[in-house]
Amino acid sequence: MSLSIPLWRKILSQNFTRWETLAPYLGLSESVGIRPKNFPLNLPQRLAAKIEKGNIHDPLFLQFVPQPKELIASPGFQKDPVEDGEFRCTPKLLKKYNNRALLLASGVCAMHCRYCFRQNFDYARHQTPFEKELDYLRRDTSIQEVILSGGDPLSLTDEVLGSLIEAIAAIPHVKKLRFHSRFPMGIPERITPEFISLLRQSRLQTYFVLHCNHPNEFDEEVLQSLRSIRQTGTILLSQSVLLRGINDNLPTLLTLCNLLVDNGILPYYLHQFDQVQGGAHFEVLEEVGIALVTELARHLPGYAVPKYVREIAGEQSKTPCASNTLSMSYKPL
Repeated sequence: MSLSIPLWRKILSQNFTRWETLAPYLGLSESVGIRPKNFPLNLPQRLAAKIEKGNIHDPLFLQFVPQPKELIASPGFQKDPVEDGEFRCTPKLLKKYNNRALLLASGVCAMHCRYCFRQNFDYARHQTPFEKELDYLRRDTSIQEVILSGGDPLSLTDEVLGSLIEAIAAIPHVKKLRFHSRFPMGIPERITPEFISLLRQSRLQTYFVLHCNHPNEFDEEVLQSLRSIRQTGTILLSQSVLLRGINDNLPTLLTLCNLLVDNGILPYYLHQFDQVQGGAHFEVLEEVGIALVTELARHLPGYAVPKYVREIAGEQSKTPCASNTLSMSYKPL
């Protein structure tokens, strides 16, 4: 086995992790940001380069740079807003819904999104990799789909990921494998020929759910990495979070949805913000979200309109955000 460090890991090691370094790069004063210890700054250079210099209202700046608003305590906002801890079957396996299980493949991400609902989650990083999880999957014959999440499953090496996929594929009752990842948005180099080969060779039907919130996150290299995934027969979907000041307006969502479908990615979910502690400044009123999605449906074909949903702990699926007044009109924010 080669001891050389993959290109994507070298790029990951160059992430901005200190505000003292990022602030001058963005042409900003250090007083604008904060230096949290529990969920520190972690921003790929590719995304940092897309932030407009000197603009603290840039949609990428707001997503990734720790700000003083995070220190404000708000009633109802919790460390574990979706109660993931209550659904742990093993240290790294959650089972919330029928017929599928979510495997927390890694606690590491390519970037730290400030609104992340798992930023306080205990990822049990030191457990022997996946032995208990695979044993549970073998015993529970109701599980037909395994979702690799985290953190980000693509933070695993291709060797580790390949062994995990092979072990899951060896379980006869599992038919589908789903990836939830944000990696391609910041480090598209992670979509290596070896990873593409893993997708091609697996007997499982594979799905790749891309987390993206704003069209400015994309560039041609990002899109090319996603095309290479699609060419394996993997079904590409997207999920986004509705975020105040970032994508809570019709032009941004229209541009994002059109960009996705034009590149073979189906908009899957638009999530109502999970009320994580320190994130109140991101929350958008549900009525505004309903109006936006209603208006999206007037401009786009049905396959290009994401489902607007929220997570309610204990429910057997995502809960649609719906209105009794479908004639609501979008009003500019």
